[in-house]
Amino acid sequence: MAVGLRLALAFGLLALSSPVWAVKKVDLDYHVRLLPDRDQAEVRLTLAQGSAVRSLDFDLGDGSHYSDFKADGQWQLTPGKQARGVWRPAADKASLTYRVRISHGRKSGSFDTRMTPTWALMRGDDLVPAAKLDQEDGIELVSRLEFELPAGWKSVETAWPRIGKNKFRVDNVSRLFDRPTGWMLAGHLGSRRTRLGETEVTVASPQGQGMRRMDVLTLLTFVWPQVQAVYPRHPVKLLIVGANDPMWRGSLGAHESIYLNTRLPLVSESGTSALVRELAQVFGRINDQQRSDWISEGFAEYYAIELVRRAGGMSDERYESLQKKLAKDSQKVTTLRGEQVSPAQVSKAVVLLQELDREIRLKTRNKRSLDDVLRGAMHLESVDTKEFVQLAESVIGESSKVLDTELLQ
Repeated sequence: MAVGLRLALAFGLLALSSPVWAVKKVDLDYHVRLLPDRDQAEVRLTLAQGSAVRSLDFDLGDGSHYSDFKADGQWQLTPGKQARGVWRPAADKASLTYRVRISHGRKSGSFDTRMTPTWALMRGDDLVPAAKLDQEDGIELVSRLEFELPAGWKSVETAWPRIGKNKFRVDNVSRLFDRPTGWMLAGHLGSRRTRLGETEVTVASPQGQGMRRMDVLTLLTFVWPQVQAVYPRHPVKLLIVGANDPMWRGSLGAHESIYLNTRLPLVSESGTSALVRELAQVFGRINDQQRSDWISEGFAEYYAIELVRRAGGMSDERYESLQKKLAKDSQKVTTLRGEQVSPAQVSKAVVLLQELDREIRLKTRNKRSLDDVLRGAMHLESVDTKEFVQLAESVIGESSKVLDTELLQ
């Protein structure tokens, strides 16, 4: 081997390996003690070495859900409509402790999250609010989450890999600050589990809440081959939680997890599925911006229909009937742009995406489809309407007549 080549290889290996030597791992442990008699959780963040982190700047929303802050080091609370809390940990082992209210009510009288004497359905995003992390160079935080359950409570479920009875490993490669996001459920639970492809699927609900766990698993098993064919990335774990009224009568995806009110049909009278729609949101993870909410919402609704159809769960007649309903529901829509889109705008977005799929298949002689646009959008950190058009036209290989519309202006 030539000397120059050997040197190049040696320097290449050194460049690859030196960051591994330089990285120092520091434990960040989250301890959550549930207090049902107070409708609260006591959360404790513990850094094994506080000097590894210069500061954590928390977004506390309006501040009304958080209280009783105690910190090793400095804690600065800025109250208001956009409340913030900045923690500058002490140099050695350091902890930040606070309390957070679990039940979040709506004006309608229903709940987004709820704690009762026997169970709690909550979101990790609320337990540990979003924060800007300023840490020393060469540091990697290794995060774990542990629950302390009330007497008599049997178990806890999260979307994170389990490493002990009530303990989970929290590792999000896309974020510097690993916090335990997603839906979580604790108490007297009923659960069903199965493995679908590479994903461990758990369906859980409090006992007596009417959750059709086997129905959920059966529908997922039915559409899963189509899900695998469309989406290039699959979570290690997927958690589906449900509860009855007075929980909000809807569905919502979060980090590798889905909430479903147990009164919702798995497939509606129109032929769409809330479960499959949220599955499309969780797998797609499309982050739209600049008044382009129609992209992620449209994709989710489009694939809620398409995945069931491709799996053989929708006849041609019913598909055509659904298309007519989408067209009728959205006939008065003049724009798809906006920070939040209405149901009529979502219907119009689905109609547009169906037309775009037909255009792509026609112009590429069936070699490409809307699936390719979806995968392209998934690879972007964020996407807006202009970038979506550019992405679709790169798939087609020429300009799109479907996307040359005032709906996107």
